[in-house]
Amino acid sequence: MAEGEGLLSVDYEVSGKVQGVFFRKYTQGEAKRLGLVGWVQNTSHGTVQGQVQGPSARVRELQEWLRKTGSPQSRISRAEFRNEKKIEALEHDDFQIVK
Repeated sequence: MAEGEGLLSVDYEVSGKVQGVFFRKYTQGEAKRLGLVGWVQNTSHGTVQGQVQGPSARVRELQEWLRKTGSPQSRISRAEFRNEKKIEALEHDDFQIVK
C-alpha cells in the first residue's frame, strides 16, 4: 500500500467560539461530504471534540477544515489532534452528532 493510503483514525478537539454556532452540524456535513465516519460533540468546557475515521487523505482534508474553516460563525483558536492510528476497518457506520 502506498503512503497516504489506508484507513486512519484520529481524535480531535477544537477550541474557540465553536459552541452555539452550528459547528457540530457543519462538521457532520463536511465529514459526510468527504465520506468519513465518526462523531462530534460539545464538551462541558466550551470546546467541540470527536473522532474521525476514513481514508488517510480524506481525514487530512477534514483536519485542515477543522483547523481553518469550521462553521461560518465560528472562530477557531486551536485544533488539537491525538491518538492518530492506522486501522484495518472503520469502527463507525456514519458520522453522528452526539448530544
